[in-house]
Amino acid sequence: MRRLSPAGRKALLTGHLVSSLGWLGADLVLLTLGVAGQRGADPAVVYPAAALVATWLFAPLSVLVWLVGVASALLTPWGLLRWRWVLVKLVVTTVMAGLVLFLFTPNLRAAADPDATAHLRADVMIAPAVSTTLLVALTVISTWKPWGRVRRDARARRTVAARS
Repeated sequence: MRRLSPAGRKALLTGHLVSSLGWLGADLVLLTLGVAGQRGADPAVVYPAAALVATWLFAPLSVLVWLVGVASALLTPWGLLRWRWVLVKLVVTTVMAGLVLFLFTPNLRAAADPDATAHLRADVMIAPAVSTTLLVALTVISTWKPWGRVRRDARARRTVAARS
């Protein structure tokens, strides 16, 4: 597989950081709107605004973060399935993006309906709270890079075998 130059890796990392921060920012906006809606702000303003943010910002950013993250893993020495921390980020981001696209965004559009239930509108606050927590956790994982390789490479196995 072709690897990127150091400048290409930095550009891809920058794109990943910017898109991830955008996703987190959109998430915080949705959380703020959800809290405002639960605390009595005008539902005719809050929920259509949240649906607009989710449709035009949050959902596209979730796809962009996933695409740039996969490209980063494939085009840099980290690899997609070599390190446990990368694999955890891939799985969590894939699940989150799927939930955003196929569950949260449609539910948010339904919450914008004037006859929406309180339960449906509570999801506007709960889902972004969970999502924000997960995004912060993924940031910590990216920074600390815990755990090791998914499996040891052939050279490491030979070294262990030679010591035995």
